Amino acid sequence: MTTLQSVPATGTRPAAGSLPGRAETREQLSKATYDLLVIGGGILGISTAWHAAQSGLRVALVDAGDFAGATSSASSKLLHGGLRYLQTGAVKLVAENHFERRAVSRQVAPHLANPLTFYLPVYKGGPHGAAKLGAGVFAYSALSAFGDGVGHVIGPARAQRDVPELRTENLKAVAVYGDDQMNDSRMALMTVRAAVQSGATVLNHAEVTGLRFTKGRVTGAELKDRTDGTEFGVSARLVLNATGPWVDHLRRMEDPNAAPSIRLSKGAHLVLKRTSPWKAALATPIDKYRITFALPWEDMLLLGTTDEEYEGDPADVAVNEKDTAQILDEAAYSIRDQQLSRDLITYSFAGLRVLPGGPGDTSKAKRETVVTEGSGGMLSVAGGKWTTFRHIGRTVMNKLAALPGHPLGEYDEGLVPISRLPKKLPLPGIANPNAVAHRLLVGGDTPGSRIAEDTARHLATHYGSLSFDIARLAEDDPALAERIHPDAPEIWAQVAYARDQEWAETADDVLRRRTTLTIRGLATDEIRARVEDVLGRKA
Repeated sequence: MTTLQSVPATGTRPAAGSLPGRAETREQLSKATYDLLVIGGGILGISTAWHAAQSGLRVALVDAGDFAGATSSASSKLLHGGLRYLQTGAVKLVAENHFERRAVSRQVAPHLANPLTFYLPVYKGGPHGAAKLGAGVFAYSALSAFGDGVGHVIGPARAQRDVPELRTENLKAVAVYGDDQMNDSRMALMTVRAAVQSGATVLNHAEVTGLRFTKGRVTGAELKDRTDGTEFGVSARLVLNATGPWVDHLRRMEDPNAAPSIRLSKGAHLVLKRTSPWKAALATPIDKYRITFALPWEDMLLLGTTDEEYEGDPADVAVNEKDTAQILDEAAYSIRDQQLSRDLITYSFAGLRVLPGGPGDTSKAKRETVVTEGSGGMLSVAGGKWTTFRHIGRTVMNKLAALPGHPLGEYDEGLVPISRLPKKLPLPGIANPNAVAHRLLVGGDTPGSRIAEDTARHLATHYGSLSFDIARLAEDDPALAERIHPDAPEIWAQVAYARDQEWAETADDVLRRRTTLTIRGLATDEIRARVEDVLGRKA
């Protein structure tokens, strides 16, 4: 591990081509009048900003915390069709989800998503039989045009070869199907980057303290920069409230008497060290409606999730002892005890699903997008799922275009309707990750002699072709080529890159969302101090 004094020797100023500074961005936000101000930097707001900027609109995006700093980085990390929706007969929904999943993992972001085989174990006395699940996974794969193979059933012995920790007592059969997996934080950051490349102006750690009104209409927001306390404002023809669990809080800024529009469901996850290699994920039925996942992810094992109504402050959501016990107990249905030792837990996290308001069990509620228009003309949108983030962005844009009075103006010369935008516009860095990793290792026009094999693979699957920019930083400064921690693939060049190119302002921004140090349990006090030192070295 590098010493504090050597990290990083040339990191005292941002690299050429770095992002504008916060003061410059605040000034830009204050002086311009935007067509659309998006408040909320979760994936829903990010996707909308991306699509709006593609259409030619002047777009600003702000968030009180980091981009994807809340629920959007607390998901189950899946791009999936929704196998459980088949139980309710939602065949069209599953087919639409599959279309979006395939688009993201094949054309939009193949460098950020990877296929994952799922094993659905059938135990004696379980909620579903082998014949039913076999038919279900076949239908599921058919709705994906068999793009991930044909859903089928295998025996316990074969399944255990791929998942050594699979519990085989009373195991009758295992149904097999395919979906995709991602790192949600990285996917969100690349979408922010896409929005900026399309012309959007973005600023994280900028809290809305009030709304601007003109003749009773919401026409902007007052903000406070949380990094230094600077107060400023943004004017816009239309404001979109995409604050997720906080959506009703902002609606009450518009109208103190606004009725609740949503309810919240808490989903908790645990991250554990793996005791053996896993070649497939487990999706174990708990009851008729719920499934618990065990997912090989980032060299770790991700377990979850819970689903219970949450009525507290969204800022206080966290994993408690009840959540931990429930996740481990449910995982024990299909996983051997040695893999479920609490000593293996490196991290836990919880997020809040935004559901339509109303009664009923949250586990049975539809994961649909809620759109409301307030008395001041602010449009509020919340809900949905990661898999359909592009579709949600397009849907919101169509809603904005259809608002009475056309606050964004008719589509005239220079503005492009959503229907005419490319259907599968790729995210930055798109490349075959295998080819990128190979290039990093063998060199070429980008030297890769200092890049270890696991680091090359990690860079390729988290940055795509942008990995070469990080490799150049490491080549120019040997200190940046060193690992942040000996047990993780990340190198110090990623910290400098996060500072200069990915809007990282705090140690958590870097360690939790731009690298995997926190989820691996490696974000020590010493490393946090070193990261803060690097982040402080700005011109």
